[in-house]
Parts: sequence; structure tokens; C-alpha cells
Amino acid sequence: RLQREKEFKTKEAAALGSHGNSAVEVDEETIDKMKRIQSSFQQNKEAVLGNLLKMVCDIKPEIHANYRVSG
Repeated sequence: RLQREKEFKTKEAAALGSHGNSAVEVDEETIDKMKRIQSSFQQNKEAVLGNLLKMVCDIKPEIHANYRVSG
């Protein structure tokens, strides 16, 4: 019985050890993706903010195509 328990513990440790390695890989990939997202944000934030302000502040008033003068 003790021998079987020892074998089971060995197999369990091997299975959990390989599972633990994949968790570390997932964490590393997540950190890498977050760094790329932050870098992209830093590079593009000024241009996006400028475009948004341009769209909001540069208004060109015009009559809608479906507007009809009654009368």
C-alpha cells in the first residue's frame, strides 16, 4: 500500500509539474501581450486624441438631405 501511494504521489507530482509549466508560459505570454498593448497605446494616443478633437471641434453645419421646406 505504501509503495502504491508513493507511485501515485510521483505520478501526481509529474502531472501537476507539467501543468504548472503551462501556467508559467501563459503568464509570460500575458505579460508580453500587455507590454505590446501599452506600447501601442503610448504610440497612438496623441494621434487618436487629435482626431477625436478634430471631429468634435470642426463642425460643418449643413441641411440634412431629408429636410423639406413646408409651404
